[in-house]
Amino acid sequence: MLFNSYVFIFVFLPLSLLVYVALARFDRRWATASLAAASLFFYGWWNPAYLWLLCLSILFNYLVGRAIAGSAGARRQRLLVIGIAGDLLVLFYFKYFHFLAGTLAGLVGLPEPSGAIVLPIGISFFTFTQIAFLVDMARGDAPAYDFLRYVVFVTFFPHLLAGPLYHHMEIMPQFAAPPTRARGEDLAVGLTIFVIGLFKKVVLADGIAFYAAPVFDAAAGGANPTLVEAWGAALAYGFQLYYDFSGYSDMAIGAARCFAITLPLNFNSPYKAVDIIDFWRRWHMTLSRFLRDYLYIPLGGNRHGTVRRYGNLFLTMLLGGLWHGAAWTFVAWGALHGLYLMINHGWRALRRRLDWPPGRFGPLGHVVAVALTFAATLVAWVPFRASSFDAALRILAGMTGANDGGAAPGGIGRLFDIAYGAALYGGIDETWALAGLALLTFLAPNTQELMARFRPGLATLPPRAWRHMTWQPRPVWSLVTVAALLLALSRMSGVSPFLYYQF
Repeated sequence: MLFNSYVFIFVFLPLSLLVYVALARFDRRWATASLAAASLFFYGWWNPAYLWLLCLSILFNYLVGRAIAGSAGARRQRLLVIGIAGDLLVLFYFKYFHFLAGTLAGLVGLPEPSGAIVLPIGISFFTFTQIAFLVDMARGDAPAYDFLRYVVFVTFFPHLLAGPLYHHMEIMPQFAAPPTRARGEDLAVGLTIFVIGLFKKVVLADGIAFYAAPVFDAAAGGANPTLVEAWGAALAYGFQLYYDFSGYSDMAIGAARCFAITLPLNFNSPYKAVDIIDFWRRWHMTLSRFLRDYLYIPLGGNRHGTVRRYGNLFLTMLLGGLWHGAAWTFVAWGALHGLYLMINHGWRALRRRLDWPPGRFGPLGHVVAVALTFAATLVAWVPFRASSFDAALRILAGMTGANDGGAAPGGIGRLFDIAYGAALYGGIDETWALAGLALLTFLAPNTQELMARFRPGLATLPPRAWRHMTWQPRPVWSLVTVAALLLALSRMSGVSPFLYYQF
């Protein structure tokens, strides 16, 4: 079931909320049970045939977790290995087996296997959520929760299919005390955040996708995009992916808030980052936290010297790329970001040696840093989006001007040529769309800044409040929210899945 569907907005969400609040008046366990049932129904709506897989995964991990809690020493570690191995084997079969079999077949000259395995939606998210729980059980950092709360922890429908990836200590206590009455503030804040996310997805992300797909599809078919076409497609996809996944995260946070559950924030204006380190503190923040806590630090982190630290960074990002998809293009994307982070840490170390404090180059230096980081991110998005290395290389060649018949000339004149060419050949509509999204992305407040007065999500740092642009329960904001909702609803004519559903 899609968040951006009429059945979710007008049937599932209000009915599940009404049942939850009504039952909470009498017994909180019944309310929790209704939330678990609604979440399982939500998952089964996509494909009931895979509901059994989710249920078996929950039962397996719960039993292993209980066994870990009741053991110690070497036996506890063996149980942890069994639990993680079981989870990874299931994930490997559904997500990576066909990819590995195809790769091996290509190496030995055999035809690729036919009949691709259908990837259960959300399998990466509910698998890694439970692996983190097992690790914390083995560390002694998690109490033994009852089965009903564990089921809701794993299946809670706002986060189930594409995150945010939350931690049991953030969410379990909130499930322990469902509200005994409807909370007007939570409902108002939750619905407002949901509408913001819906607008991002349906109006912004789906609107700009029209300009990205044709160029990537043409490159996959053997075409060589020009400099303007290549950069236009990279920009369009960069904005599409950001507003698609940021919109999903907002809708997840907003839907959860309607139930008086506060989820962790997942985005903090990542395209405003001044370097790649800053980017990964802002982009898909819960995944970055997971990779740090359950992969980078267990690998050794920065505890064994500079070379080992850089190796751990690179390996973490390489596996993070593979987590996103079973294709070598995702591995290349992860490798690029691993290389970026190594260079970034090296630059920071050099800057410390030279005693250059942050902000040394003033506002202009800040703008240059943001622009350079954004450009590097766009370059990395190309293999992330492309269907093959050949298609990615064609677009990257176009971004250098190599497909325009020679090396691209530099200078201010070339910038005017690009702007003129974008308007002439890319289309006035595309130029204005990209320009408008750029202004919105780099100058406007983000969701948590708009909602800063009402703690929109679990954040490690408080969001910056925009004094004159913060949401308040007043008529003018109600009108703006309703207008955004109506515009989004008018664009929901077709089915448009979220990009992260495929990961």
